[in-house]
Amino acid sequence: MQDFKGKVALITGGASGVGRALARLLAGQGAKVAIADIEAEALEKTLAELKGQGAEAFAQVADVTSAGSMKELAEAVFTHFGEVHLVFANAGVGTGEAGNMWDYEINDWEWGFGVNTWGLIHTINAFMPRLIAQDKEAHFVVTGSGNGAFLMLPNTPIYTASKAAVQAITENLYFQVQAMATPVKINALFPGPHVVNTGIFNSERNRPEDLPGNPDKPDSGIHSVDDMKEIMAQFDMELQTTEPEEVAEFALQGIRDDKFWITPMSEKSRAALRARIDGILNGENPTPPDVL
Repeated sequence: MQDFKGKVALITGGASGVGRALARLLAGQGAKVAIADIEAEALEKTLAELKGQGAEAFAQVADVTSAGSMKELAEAVFTHFGEVHLVFANAGVGTGEAGNMWDYEINDWEWGFGVNTWGLIHTINAFMPRLIAQDKEAHFVVTGSGNGAFLMLPNTPIYTASKAAVQAITENLYFQVQAMATPVKINALFPGPHVVNTGIFNSERNRPEDLPGNPDKPDSGIHSVDDMKEIMAQFDMELQTTEPEEVAEFALQGIRDDKFWITPMSEKSRAALRARIDGILNGENPTPPDVL
């Protein structure tokens, strides 16, 4: 897919961060854009921005943790536009982990896996049958993370584990779709090469009421990228960051290039991945990766 003009794109987590950047970039290239998010106010604001660009845009509040909500979203988008050419399974949360994993609340695990892993599963189930039935060129793009797919960061076990599962699902989806000889393509998008400047560190704003957090749990002290910068500055270290707009640019270029792995990496991340692979092949005990 080289030209996005007139194509229909659906983006979960489309009201902010990478999702919003994708929506704005696609709209600027003439695509018709549908955005879904659980955050209604931010969704309406982004919809207004897209329409302000002159785009044909559609928005619906949707909860990726609910199979029913995602099926309703698919029905609404296909009814509105008639077809879909790009699905970005992009919704994700960080659960603010701190301390020992055996002290985490079960609610934290269920929330993290509910959005990051089950959210992908529900999106696949809602959209892939329709994409296959269209029998037209289409892309299903999964936003993963090197934290879980490639490396294990010990201070975020829930996020790491949920994204490891996401990568396993994404690769198996690729293999299954490839075997069908369908014009639908699967892409694995990894935001980077540095920490992306999004609101994922403040995911608590969208935490469901039925999975409350423990107000007495240890505070990681990181609720934004700026918090990370300040903490690292105390150790005379500078945190490099990537803007969501950069991620959107290389995501669309990866689709144009028909790449499964859309994976810009820093030299530190690349070296850490090589060390991990070598360690596995050589049977060495693992060590925490140095990626910042």
